[in-house]
Amino acid sequence: MNQKLKIALAFLVLIIPLVILNNLGLFDRFVKDDSPTILEESQKEEDAITPISVIKFGIPVDSFNVVEAIVERGESFGNILLNFGVNYATIHKVATDFKDVFDVRSLRSGKPYALFCDKKDTNVARYMVYQASAINYVVFDLSDSVNVYRGEEEVKVVSKGISGVINSSLYESLLEKGGSPALVVELSKVYAWTIDFFRIQPGDYFKLVYEERFIKDTVSVGVGRILAADFNHNGRSFYSFYYDNDSTYRDYFDEKGRSLRKAFLKAPLDFFRISSRFNRNRFHPVLKRVKPHLGTDYAAPHGTPIMTTADGEVIAAAYTRGNGNYVKVRHNSTYTTQYLHMSKFAKGIKKGSRVRQGDVIGYIGSTGLATGPHVCYRFWVNGQQVDPLRQDLPEAEPISDDFMPHFQAQMLDLKKRVDALLILDNKDDPKVQLASAEE
Repeated sequence: MNQKLKIALAFLVLIIPLVILNNLGLFDRFVKDDSPTILEESQKEEDAITPISVIKFGIPVDSFNVVEAIVERGESFGNILLNFGVNYATIHKVATDFKDVFDVRSLRSGKPYALFCDKKDTNVARYMVYQASAINYVVFDLSDSVNVYRGEEEVKVVSKGISGVINSSLYESLLEKGGSPALVVELSKVYAWTIDFFRIQPGDYFKLVYEERFIKDTVSVGVGRILAADFNHNGRSFYSFYYDNDSTYRDYFDEKGRSLRKAFLKAPLDFFRISSRFNRNRFHPVLKRVKPHLGTDYAAPHGTPIMTTADGEVIAAAYTRGNGNYVKVRHNSTYTTQYLHMSKFAKGIKKGSRVRQGDVIGYIGSTGLATGPHVCYRFWVNGQQVDPLRQDLPEAEPISDDFMPHFQAQMLDLKKRVDALLILDNKDDPKVQLASAEE
């Protein structure tokens, strides 16, 4: 074998294994060093020890010493800042130049605030944050370029369900099942036109799907909108579904698309007790003689808001010896209502004012010929006073045919969620007094 042939064979012996290794993807394992370099190791260590900056109200907390406190009675914005090294000129600039953003006279005792102080000099505030509510806050930037701006906590909306049987009042039963007073108010508004809550019976039940709002994931800041409900009264289910198509509708409807809202509320109060009904032969408790009572008296605590039961124009807001402070509203050419014995009128209520259904027009009192705090609600149809509780009042417009398919799709989904809620009475489960679940 000549010399050239020997060299060729030796070359092939070396090359062929390398080609095989490369095809198998193993070559890189032999020639590549995967071990990290010193620079890479250093970077990893730096990444591992770099602290995550904590942000509160948009301010990096770790850059300051934070002092949290509550506005004390009699304490002013200026006094707070003077105690933390802020000069008069800065305080004056904030109070005058940024009055449209926040009037410093609006500070309320009991509200929390935070001062972000210089770490080198903890007695000098660089920022102040005033928490006007659980969600809304105001930031005062006290640096050389003074600035004031508003902010909001991020709110997470959670859909929840709750259900239960009414054994006493709606208020007590809903609270027993884990609801809040605000949820009771919202439910009463939804059914204000269809259910007389004064006449609900033990054994009636409710099922609700509603929104609850949270900040910081776990801190509840109140209920939102009721999305759907089934209120069973005297064996009959009254369904309600909220429908908002961003243009024409933003209201509650039943499963057939009929509005739950009537032209008139059933009563001018959210919660009440009927103390005297419409009676043409009533014995007057003050005058001590028979005198027709052409209204319905709703008793409630002094100062309770009184609402107008329908849209209209205020045609009288005055005082008389018998009526006390009263408001009279003309709704159209057919209907007029009147509200007597108010302690005072609501702000802006005067002759000629336009009011919307549910607007507060005054507050419960006992002015005029009255023996206790109540509102006498009077109702005219075509100029004749009638008993409002016996009237077949007109309904609002239903959903039109154009929007019915869209409404039906949303309604059916909500109805499934409501119907899926279980009804647990206390006697069925003494340990668990609510049927509530996040969805």
